[in-house]
Amino acid sequence: MTRRPDSRWLLRVAGTLVLALLAALACEQLGTPLPWMIGPLLVTALGCVAGLPLAAAGPLRNAGQWAIGTSLGLYFSPQVLALLGPLAPALVAGIAWALLIGGLFAAALRRALPGVDPATAHFAAAIGGASEMAVLAERHGGRVDLVAAAHSLRVLLVVLIIPFGYQAAGLHGLDATPLAVRAVQPAGLALLAAATAAGSLLVWRLGLPNPWVLGSLAVSAALSGAGVELSALPGWVSHAGQLFIGVALGSRFNRRFVHTAPRWLAAVAIGTLAMIAASGVFAWLLAQLIGLHWATVLLGTSPGGIAEMCITAKVLQLGVPVVTAFHVVRYVAVLLLTGPMFRRRQQRLAGVGA
Repeated sequence: MTRRPDSRWLLRVAGTLVLALLAALACEQLGTPLPWMIGPLLVTALGCVAGLPLAAAGPLRNAGQWAIGTSLGLYFSPQVLALLGPLAPALVAGIAWALLIGGLFAAALRRALPGVDPATAHFAAAIGGASEMAVLAERHGGRVDLVAAAHSLRVLLVVLIIPFGYQAAGLHGLDATPLAVRAVQPAGLALLAAATAAGSLLVWRLGLPNPWVLGSLAVSAALSGAGVELSALPGWVSHAGQLFIGVALGSRFNRRFVHTAPRWLAAVAIGTLAMIAASGVFAWLLAQLIGLHWATVLLGTSPGGIAEMCITAKVLQLGVPVVTAFHVVRYVAVLLLTGPMFRRRQQRLAGVGA
């Protein structure tokens, strides 16, 4: 039987949301990039590390992911879908790049920290979802705590470095894509919310990963691609979604995190910085071939998470459908290929050692 949340936990969640809202408003006044996600992320992470009684609620995180998935799908008009077809080779190149830098990162972790087992290094370095990679690591005998810590730190660094770097360089509005529908229609909004929520619930019932982003995104994009214009999402819904996701990301950090294998965290941080720099070079080269701005391609090929990088593209108006397509295709491919690639590598090593 599911335990009902107690009043103290609800007060912690409410207090965290108030603190996150104040941080978002402060960041908005300061003109920081992605204020509704970065402000809550930083204040929650710092508060948790300091020992404050902060808490994130899973349903709110799911609601935030639903809002982001739905809003991203509204960019996929028939005209945009027609433009994405020729990008198929670039999407494949993005998959290959993610697998390559993940493999190189794993090898670097093993070389820098010889005591780390192969499964932990492999799944910590994979450019995939934190929860999915942690499950795969546990299945193959890796350390779940180190894998989860690596992915949390990687996403934090990418979310901070790339948006602030883009803002400093004035990279925004370079590849703006109009929404398929811009006006908020109350009746249409209700239908859109019901349809996308049903899509997320279906993906969740099927046991597929990241259902609240991928399910709502699939339904919203299918409707937009078919020319069905129900409604846009109100701006406050997008802000709330970013806030919920920022709180969820920040709540991964606590006092134990700081003391979790400092050498491991240092190696992950250095490796993440190297991956961002290498992805910048790769994005520039790929952009020359496909005729897009390198800043858009970097958001699509960077070692960040699907929700965080797509939010960045949305807020900075940098090719939202392109970035979303890169991340969705990569997410699915990495999820399907990372486990088999590890098993094949281990079998090959076992054969050599036999």
